[in-house]
Amino acid sequence: MSTTNGSNRAIMERTIFAEEHHMFRSGVRNFLAKEVAPHFLEWERKGIVPREMFQKAADNGFLAMSIPEAYGGIGIDDFRFNAILVEECHRIGAQSFIMGLNIQNDVTLPYFLRYANDEQKRRWLPGVASGSLITAIVMSEPGTGSDLAAITTTARREGDFYIVNGAKTFITNGINADLAVTAVKTDATQRHKGISMLVIERGMPGFERGRKLEKLGLHGQDTAELFFNDVRVPVANLLGEEGQGFGYMVESLPRERLSIAVGAHAAARAALEWTLDYVKSRRAFGQTIASFQTTRHALADLRTEIEIGQAYVDQCTLALNAGTLTAEQAAMAKLWCSELQGRVVDRCVQLHGGYGYMTEYPITRAYADARVTRIFAGSNEIMREIIGRADDL
Repeated sequence: MSTTNGSNRAIMERTIFAEEHHMFRSGVRNFLAKEVAPHFLEWERKGIVPREMFQKAADNGFLAMSIPEAYGGIGIDDFRFNAILVEECHRIGAQSFIMGLNIQNDVTLPYFLRYANDEQKRRWLPGVASGSLITAIVMSEPGTGSDLAAITTTARREGDFYIVNGAKTFITNGINADLAVTAVKTDATQRHKGISMLVIERGMPGFERGRKLEKLGLHGQDTAELFFNDVRVPVANLLGEEGQGFGYMVESLPRERLSIAVGAHAAARAALEWTLDYVKSRRAFGQTIASFQTTRHALADLRTEIEIGQAYVDQCTLALNAGTLTAEQAAMAKLWCSELQGRVVDRCVQLHGGYGYMTEYPITRAYADARVTRIFAGSNEIMREIIGRADDL
């Protein structure tokens, strides 16, 4: 069976969604058309999404959806809703906007839900649910890259406080964040078992934000450096158990990587749709670009790869909901979809010709935005290592 995407182009029917998901998608589209599309380019120029957009997203039921009702959420723990939100943002080219929301929905929230105690949940979750508290995951350091066990930010216990010193970089939501879920070394003599997770809050003396980093793409997303200079963090801000942070990070990465895979795949599909529209209207040598066989064949290859990739991503989504998604499966999804995104947007830029190099076209911004997906949340070289080790290679 097949369905259409609104452009009368047949695509394979996706059977993972129920009626409530289709209604949710419609609501997301209306929200994006009203609140995001008219302002997105301004946010790109300013280099940041306004804080109030988190609250607007929350007011419409698009933020931290899995927080239980007891803490101010709507208590829906179904990744299909998250995936729809990601897909629709990429459909209109609002990659920077969804990056910030994804950190709250798919990266930091699982830490709070799994490892926070009752007091911490009462203290933080209502604000996260309402969008008044913006979160960030703070792992990467200037000299560590994907080697999370090599972090050097320290947290020395002194009575009821940890004294935190160190520096972090490439932090999504780094400027906007109120709650920084931070990987620290509580025992510098241990490589893995010495890592703990602390929630460092805006306004704590010694917690400083550095540059809002200038990037190749995702210009509207605030990526920053963070510095900790003798920050006194209450022991009450420790997530879970001391020394267990590395395991917590490893456990949380499959969801984050699947979220990236969903976004990368959605970006590839959006790029293809924009290009199909373009080649049908653009003429050269007395005919549309779409009428050339080389164009048709190139686009046929891209659509085939996208459709096949969709099937795997959808199955990973169901597996995540069922609690059976493995680290290797998530790594394969992230690897394939991010590489696919790179191939698709590059070919689509070429088919746009000179206009593909002009930033007024969404394909140009998509090209710049695409490059990082092969790097963050573990580079694709690390993804290959995870997959290879699972196969005892």
